[in-house]
Amino acid sequence: MRRPAIVPYEAIVLDLGLPDRSGLDLLRTARARGLRTPVLIVTARDRIADRVAGLDAGADDYMVKPIDLDELGARLRALDRRRGGRLENRIVLGDLAIDPVARSAILAGKPVDLTAREFALLIALARRPGATVSREQLEEALYGWDDATDSNTIEVYIHHLRRKLGASAIETLRGLGYRLAEQVVR
Repeated sequence: MRRPAIVPYEAIVLDLGLPDRSGLDLLRTARARGLRTPVLIVTARDRIADRVAGLDAGADDYMVKPIDLDELGARLRALDRRRGGRLENRIVLGDLAIDPVARSAILAGKPVDLTAREFALLIALARRPGATVSREQLEEALYGWDDATDSNTIEVYIHHLRRKLGASAIETLRGLGYRLAEQVVR
């Protein structure tokens, strides 16, 4: 039986009202252990003192319930931008420009027609250009926790992306994963 891999997450959305433990204590412990993943607190606690305590405990952002899902998405994109050192949502890699908000990609000035899954895979690779992204991380980007994947699903989508972006855009690292070129040139 294959053991599930531990997949690092892009961000954590944390509610402070956990059943067994304080969310603030959990956050402090995680930060003390070196967790570098951005954390967004979502809670009903709306006092300024609660917000200050959450941010001082290591949260990167704080939202008070009830929340709007569009705002939650925008705040998560902002955390991703800050983590990547970008000023805007667009990810530009040479001739390839990807806009996660508009869910579009442009290569050498021309739109790239991508399916939803191809786009999800491209975003997972583009968030870490030049770095190896494991098969498990890519599966996590495409499917939920409980969704089963076919053995060659990732390879099929990688093939489609290479056909649309160019063969040299994505490198296969046998046994490790895939890597998107830091400069995609058409």
